[in-house]
Amino acid sequence: MPYTARWIDESEKSRFNEFLARHPKGHVLQTWEWGELKSRTGWHPWRLILEENGEIVAAISILERKLPVVGFPIFYASRGPVVAWQDEKLFDALLAEVKVLAKKRGAIFLKVDPDVPSSERQLENYLRARGFRSAESGKGFEGVQPKYVFRLDISPDEETLLKQMHQKTRYNVKLAQKKGVTIRMGSKEDLPEFYRVLKETTERDRFLVRSYSYFEDMYDLLHPAGLAELFLAEYEGEIISGTLALIIGEKAWYLYGASSNEHRNVMPNYLIQWEMIRWAKSKGCTMYDFRGVPGHLTEDNPLYGLYRFKKGFNGEYTEFVGEWDLVYRPFIYFMWTHFEPIYSDVVKGILGKIRRAGKGHSHHK
Repeated sequence: MPYTARWIDESEKSRFNEFLARHPKGHVLQTWEWGELKSRTGWHPWRLILEENGEIVAAISILERKLPVVGFPIFYASRGPVVAWQDEKLFDALLAEVKVLAKKRGAIFLKVDPDVPSSERQLENYLRARGFRSAESGKGFEGVQPKYVFRLDISPDEETLLKQMHQKTRYNVKLAQKKGVTIRMGSKEDLPEFYRVLKETTERDRFLVRSYSYFEDMYDLLHPAGLAELFLAEYEGEIISGTLALIIGEKAWYLYGASSNEHRNVMPNYLIQWEMIRWAKSKGCTMYDFRGVPGHLTEDNPLYGLYRFKKGFNGEYTEFVGEWDLVYRPFIYFMWTHFEPIYSDVVKGILGKIRRAGKGHSHHK
């Protein structure tokens, strides 16, 4: 067999990441550091490389986690594997190696959600032929990673990019500049303020947010490695908006956005996106990903505003192939997929009740 496969340790971290940065399918969620971040939230990372003549030709970062109730682990490769998937021999060799580890660890299945548009039918055919099954929940926005995103080709010059934006978006970018909104890169010291604004956002838009320590860990692990940057919008000496961006190779992602209830009329969110695009360009990126939008939206959807905001920058609406599971233990998989949704709903219901009770009467509709 022409490929040598190895599970690697930290001594090959930079070599692993350099391969991801160069590879067309490389993704920041496959990096060494992302695995470390997840290891602090109950996952165990494994990294595999396949080499040919001493050169890395494929890689996968797998997160392992024990499932409640059933007690066996699952494998998840977020936005992985990093492989030229048209090369079926190479892909087969990678999957064979993962299967060996899965047997050892007693894993129920391997979940993948590759960074590949759904228009690439060939990949779907390959996955089906290898025994993968589609694990779509039918909730495109609520998968582990978003199934629908807006992506912008940022290789044209700035003038062209501005010209191609929706007229209202371009107007709002300029309005923010005119009103005196300034954008700067934040440091670790700015994280508490960013998080405060993020909490304001989540309370306003009613979605849950991870704990402060998660963001602190993310900054500590990803920023020194050059994989993450914090951006802040200031107005009249106050931080009114913030974002977290991820970057590797020629790709950048808008990961988290926070905006204060104050001064929304000076349009900081438009200017901050524009400055992030300019930053990504300056780093040699050709692709900027606005990340998740809900699928197939109508104007009465509560998330339509988010969709319209991202669409205004003229990105291309992209649907990914979605989540696919390669099942190693069919019976347990069957039990889990049929009972986990019930289990989840019960747990969410209980948590919701506790949360509502905690808020008492201070919650205004």
